[in-house]
This record gives sequence, structure tokens and C-alpha cells, in this order.
Amino acid sequence: MRIDLSGANLAGCDLRQANLEGANLLDANLSHANLSGAFIAHANLSEANLCQAILTGAVLSRANLCEAD
Repeated sequence: MRIDLSGANLAGCDLRQANLEGANLLDANLSHANLSGAFIAHANLSEANLCQAILTGAVLSRANLCEAD
């Protein structure tokens, strides 16, 4: 299942251990979000704001981070 969160404001959200595999997070605001242990493989994070996001243990294999901040 692919989740479309393009342009979503997820700033400061607790997304620990979230399964976001293949999600569309184009231009999403994930600043200060806690993504520890999240599974974000194959996701589209292009142009996403990841400033000060916590990514400890997150799986980002094959994620598109083109122009992500």
C-alpha cells in the first residue's frame, strides 16, 4: 500500500517505528519529527524538509532524497 503524504505538515510528529515504505512524502515538512526505527525504504522524500529530524535506525534504502533539506 502506498501512502500519499505529499506536502503534509508532519513537523514534530512522533513517527517512531512507522512503516512508510514507498510513501510519497514529496515536499513534506518532517522537521523535528522523530523517525527513529522507521521503515522508509523506496519512499519519495524529494524536496522534503528533514531539518533536525531524528533518523536513528531509520531504513532509507532506495529512498529518493533529491533536493531534500
